[in-house]
Amino acid sequence: MVLAPSRVEYAATWQTNLSIPVPILTLSDVSLAYGHQPLLDKVNFQVDRGERVCLIGRNGTGKSTLFRVLSNTATPDDGEIWRKDPLKISYLEQEVPGDETHTIYEVVAAGLGELGELLAAYHNAVHHVAECQDGSQAGAMDTLGNLQHRIEVVDGWNVGQKVDSVLSRLSLPADKPIADCSGGIRRRVMLAQALVNEPDLLLLDEPTNHMDIAAITWLEEFLLGFKGALIFITHDRTFLKNLATRIIELDRGILTSFPGNYEYYLNKKEELLQIEVRANAKFDKKLAEYEVWVRKGIKARRTRNEGRVRELQAMRKQHSQRINVQGSASFKMDSGDQSGKRVADLRNISFHYGEHCVIRNLSTRVMRGDRIGIVGPNGSGKSTLLKLILGELQPDSGQVIMGTRLQTAYFDQQRDQLNPDKTVRDNISDGNDYIQVKGRSRHVVSYLKDFLFPPDRIDSPVKALSGGERNRLLLAQIFAQPANMLVLDEPTNDLDVDTLELLEDLLGDYDGTLLLVSHDRSFLDNVVTSTLVFEGDGQVGEYVGGYEDWIRQQRISKKITGRCPEKNTGQTSQGTNNNSSPTKNKKLGYNEKHELEALPKKIQTMEKEQEQLTQAISQAQFYQQEKETINTTLAHLKKIETELAQAYERWQLLDSRE
Repeated sequence: MVLAPSRVEYAATWQTNLSIPVPILTLSDVSLAYGHQPLLDKVNFQVDRGERVCLIGRNGTGKSTLFRVLSNTATPDDGEIWRKDPLKISYLEQEVPGDETHTIYEVVAAGLGELGELLAAYHNAVHHVAECQDGSQAGAMDTLGNLQHRIEVVDGWNVGQKVDSVLSRLSLPADKPIADCSGGIRRRVMLAQALVNEPDLLLLDEPTNHMDIAAITWLEEFLLGFKGALIFITHDRTFLKNLATRIIELDRGILTSFPGNYEYYLNKKEELLQIEVRANAKFDKKLAEYEVWVRKGIKARRTRNEGRVRELQAMRKQHSQRINVQGSASFKMDSGDQSGKRVADLRNISFHYGEHCVIRNLSTRVMRGDRIGIVGPNGSGKSTLLKLILGELQPDSGQVIMGTRLQTAYFDQQRDQLNPDKTVRDNISDGNDYIQVKGRSRHVVSYLKDFLFPPDRIDSPVKALSGGERNRLLLAQIFAQPANMLVLDEPTNDLDVDTLELLEDLLGDYDGTLLLVSHDRSFLDNVVTSTLVFEGDGQVGEYVGGYEDWIRQQRISKKITGRCPEKNTGQTSQGTNNNSSPTKNKKLGYNEKHELEALPKKIQTMEKEQEQLTQAISQAQFYQQEKETINTTLAHLKKIETELAQAYERWQLLDSRE
């Protein structure tokens, strides 16, 4: 019998296949400024082959600008950039461009440049020949032959197979018009375009924006198998934790590298900020002492202390050039008067769009203080459910009975409450200088400053704002009014991590009722206490806890329902009672007792092995090994996960009979 390799053998194989990090791109003292604002200030940075780096930073700090510098679409003011020759770089920008005329095949093939245009033309010509009538087929065949010859001349067939390969890997229908695709599919198409030329470095700017959870988890798994180097920007903390082997932060023009995981970054960042605060305080104290000294008399400056005067001048210049940490947003919410105990009662409601059933016979009750998350694929009906509860839509059947004394604030993911042609100020206060917040009069400039809008920004039209700024403005608008029921539809899109965590804290302290639609798994886990899940065909399941709790319950449910039924012992269902199950209430035998005692240690061992394999796989160098070694390790990890789930289920079963 051949035994499976042990964890130690796997680790040894992995270690022997590691290679010394190979740099593919280096930035040396790179600087770039727009106006007086330095976005990059003498940045030094190296990208190694195969690593996965997450770039984080506040909105507006210059992350996308750095990506343009890396991809050679922006030229720095100063410094040097070294790129491995040749170095293929693909860049997926944050905003996916609309395209109303091309098919998916044509968009993906465009990633190959002129050759891609030839391949797309040939692909379309093949379809045209198949559809031609006898009279026009000869001309179509001539066109097809001409394209075939041109592709052969540039030896394009081997390269052309990459288009078919990436379409297959990403499960994309080649001939579907891009105009008919959802936002999530369009983003997948643009990812395919970025991957088709097999880049050495892949740059992804907010790749999870407008993707549902299923698409995000698919993208995670796909990128874990990507063999090139990856740098990505994201506000999705779960996505970050699952992918990144290193974190770099762009803050006030300075780029700092943090090896390790997200928790290490948070701790180290706090430590560095404390050091900076202490250093600035010490500097400011010394500067103040020098300023007092310089005012005591001109004689001292003329004789013995010219050096000290020069030092003061240098300190003044240094102080004037200091860029302080950007302040944090300051969200506050007035929960208003307490609502009635019952907030909403949904009784067998159904809703259709044409022939498509979005919600089928849903019954649930929302009570005061509930914090309910709503998840499901894009287009499944999450926003529709909110509008049914808010009374903006009426169910085809059933009833929605609302409670009493409700004061509702609604965050619409389309941001329709904002007038794009009005200024930031006018969207908040209708041109007034003061607004009422929590029963007090506040100047609109002061209030907007809490949401990170500087005074010179509040008279800008809303259509000139970024996505993150629009989200903050809408939050400012709805938080200005008292509300004992918050309805938030995708509030996390485009917000930076700091603002996300602040919003989490606010919702954690909010004592009203919350309905939340989100694809941010960490946000759901940290905020909600129950989850409504759109499960297909109009069915909506209700689960205790957040996203991870739902996943855990789904796994248990699948294992239970997937188990083969017990053989019938001869009794019919009639006349049997609820205790007729052959295993229920049956006492443990001698062997089963020993099995139950041994299971915790067995589970602990498997968990440790699972953790070690996961850590090994998360290293950038792991995917530089032979394909067979990679596949064997991944298969072993999957086997451990399956055995661990079975052990948990067995432990639960035996323990219930103890």
